[in-house]
Amino acid sequence: MVQSSLLEPLPSRKRVSVLLPLPFPCALDYAVPQSLADSLDPGDVVVVPLGGRRETGVVWEQTVLPVDLAPPPPPEIAASRLRPIKERLDLPPLSAELRQFIDWVAAYTLAPPGMVLAMALRSHLRGEQTAPAVGWVRIGEPPESLRMTPARRAVLDALPQGAPPVTMAELTEKAGVGVSVVRGLADAGVLKSMLMGPVSPFAEPDPFHNPPVLEGDQATAATELRARVDERAFSATLLEGVTGSGKTEIYLEAVAECLAQGRQALVLLPEIALSAQWMDRFARRFGVRPAVWHSEIGQKARRLTWAACEDGSATVIVGARSALFMPFRDLGLVIVDEEHEAVFKQEEGVTYNARDMAVVRARLAKAPIVLASATPSLETLNNVETGRYRHLVLTARHGGAAMPETHLIDMRENPPPRGLFLSPVLVEAVKTRLGRGEQAMLFLNRRGYAPLTLCRTCGHRMECPHCTSWLVEHRKKRVLACHYCEHTEPVPHACPTCGAEDSLTAIGPGIERITEEARSEFPDARIMVMASDTISGPAATAEAVGKISRREVDLIIGTQIVAKGWHFPHLTLVGVVDADLGLGGADLRAGERTMQLLHQVAGRAGRAEAPGEVLLQSFTPEHPVMQALVSGDFTAFMAEEADQRKPGFWPPFGRLAALIVSSENADAADNAARQLGVSAPYGNGIEVLGPVPAPIAVLRGRHRRRLLLRTHRNIAVQPILRRWLGQLTFTSTVRVDVDVDPISFM
Repeated sequence: MVQSSLLEPLPSRKRVSVLLPLPFPCALDYAVPQSLADSLDPGDVVVVPLGGRRETGVVWEQTVLPVDLAPPPPPEIAASRLRPIKERLDLPPLSAELRQFIDWVAAYTLAPPGMVLAMALRSHLRGEQTAPAVGWVRIGEPPESLRMTPARRAVLDALPQGAPPVTMAELTEKAGVGVSVVRGLADAGVLKSMLMGPVSPFAEPDPFHNPPVLEGDQATAATELRARVDERAFSATLLEGVTGSGKTEIYLEAVAECLAQGRQALVLLPEIALSAQWMDRFARRFGVRPAVWHSEIGQKARRLTWAACEDGSATVIVGARSALFMPFRDLGLVIVDEEHEAVFKQEEGVTYNARDMAVVRARLAKAPIVLASATPSLETLNNVETGRYRHLVLTARHGGAAMPETHLIDMRENPPPRGLFLSPVLVEAVKTRLGRGEQAMLFLNRRGYAPLTLCRTCGHRMECPHCTSWLVEHRKKRVLACHYCEHTEPVPHACPTCGAEDSLTAIGPGIERITEEARSEFPDARIMVMASDTISGPAATAEAVGKISRREVDLIIGTQIVAKGWHFPHLTLVGVVDADLGLGGADLRAGERTMQLLHQVAGRAGRAEAPGEVLLQSFTPEHPVMQALVSGDFTAFMAEEADQRKPGFWPPFGRLAALIVSSENADAADNAARQLGVSAPYGNGIEVLGPVPAPIAVLRGRHRRRLLLRTHRNIAVQPILRRWLGQLTFTSTVRVDVDVDPISFM
């Protein structure tokens, strides 16, 4: 459980700790020069010497963390050996709340605190700061000697005496003149330039612009969320509602309350670059679009957004997981939409779950957090059951729309023709819907043409040279690709093992192959493919969504992108090509994830007047996931999942941490993993599984071994991991990555 953090004052003005955005285990001590002795405070951005170079860091103080998270104190260094700070930069300081959050994330994930700081400083330090705008004001009347041309008169009409300053671009556009006309009036003493104050690039959302009409459970839920915001205190609420129940409109009412109080709101979306419809909903409700933060915005936009968030002029930030590290001036509300999504877990660099860290950020800000989902994670449901989170439930779709009926197609009884993958039952259903002028969707969560290419002569399988994974054929690009390391190579004409020509054949379906089959089965249909290979970025997404909404598309074929909360009112049929995909392997959450994904995909159907239908192609229709999807009883399925995990104290009833040992040398990886296994901690409620080769045993040329630390819920893994790793040393060729609360077991 998150506990309140306090900050200790700086011990002396003669020395301070400076955290650098580098992989050091702690902040470094520096001497404070006399010139800064009375003006240096925690959070200030400074330049310090490091070796023979200069580095930018932040003045840091010791954060008091919960006992189970607190790292050991760094060794004391004599003041006489400290090097002095070079200068303090003229940049806004990092707030105490953000510094606490950085320390908390670092301590929880066992990541170097400097690497967490790097995520927060990424835009604060890179590139030049935005220069203040220059505006023009009128300071007098034109002298009699100045010939008044129509262009000069237009400028004076556009900028009357006493009017506030306007930029050159605004003035020339309004007057319809060139820059030289304005400068000529300035030379004549009629106009004067001046520096303008910072102008926010973001229009302020109006909380009273277009409030929705909510009734019944929706109105009750909106009132409850508004009350939580009005409390100005931390609380966590799960907003659970069936697909199409209006969860977005409801939590936007909490955003409206936050704006009415003059505070800022953060909304985390799992796929920010693919959320065109969400942005349109926001604009309809508040009159303007929000500030956006994700990896695809340019560096200038990042600097502007960062500054606007820090000075409070950006009142709503909508972003991906990295938006958690924005410098909010007065954070009053946090929303995590589709809280169950695995993409909230960052797997590279600092490994953290943005959903869980959002709860921490909200607690530190003394702000409420709303977790929204039609298929909540078992962790969140357990927090509801134990009383940590409040729970709001919406059981009906908005506007009286009915939930779609779900039916199973047993592929053992209704197989497709040889070499094809769509059952005749599904093909006929699609033809029927298209014949009525309705839209249909085919879903397969697999990119490319085929997941495996093999030789019919010798059985050789085309494999990635850098990873233990098969190469996926992308027929449109005429390449074989690894979806782990992005290696690509042309499709060979002959088998690289036996030399047989034209012997390579595609095994299994990818979305390209289903599209090829659909074009043959439905030759008159207007088909759109929605996958990360074909839809890249907000602009392409908005265009695709617009075409579907305007009914310029008959059949949508998509990967998991199509499950992300779209509202397609004319879509009445969803066909899942391979409903069993994802159920295999030893993944702890395989059943839960498959249930969530397919439930979300099914929810795209029948969101308006026409009833919807979902057809699931399955070779194991008796599987509990398939039966739960047909019955629509998500609650019962998750209760059964919980019962299966409790005896072995698997999450959320226990704690997990993974150790991933990797090296370019297989023997080095084995030796390091063996060392970890021999020195593994033990005790009541503590168990270490492994070491074993990872399912992806070679990734990007590095051999990987895994160990899994499992403890009872009341035993924190962080102190155990620190002691365990602290007693071992490894060669420079070996890397040990720690993943607290792992989502992926690859």
